[in-house]
Amino acid sequence: MRVKTGTVRRKGHKKVLVQAKGFWMTRHKRFKVANEAVMHAGQYAYNGRRIRRRDMRKLWIVRLNAALKPFEVKYSTFIKMMSDKKVTLNRKILSELSINDPPVFASIVQNIKK
Repeated sequence: MRVKTGTVRRKGHKKVLVQAKGFWMTRHKRFKVANEAVMHAGQYAYNGRRIRRRDMRKLWIVRLNAALKPFEVKYSTFIKMMSDKKVTLNRKILSELSINDPPVFASIVQNIKK
């Protein structure tokens, strides 16, 4: 006796169609089209997460460079001095310190400049 795919296939299709909810025209109704749309959406989301990390790093660097201006130090030289002194604070933490706790950031810069 042959066993048909019925419930298993329906479950798989339903899963994709639920993910495609809110998509345009037949992209949320027909499985084949919806499946392609969901796969593309997943790829865009994956790439977007990578791009967001890239953008955040750029933002931290810009903030650090701006925060270092009053100390007459460029970002690149500051990072080089940090690596020479074996200071392992990352850009995110330094950026947060420059915004939320300027006195601590100033003391870090002064210690690294010595």
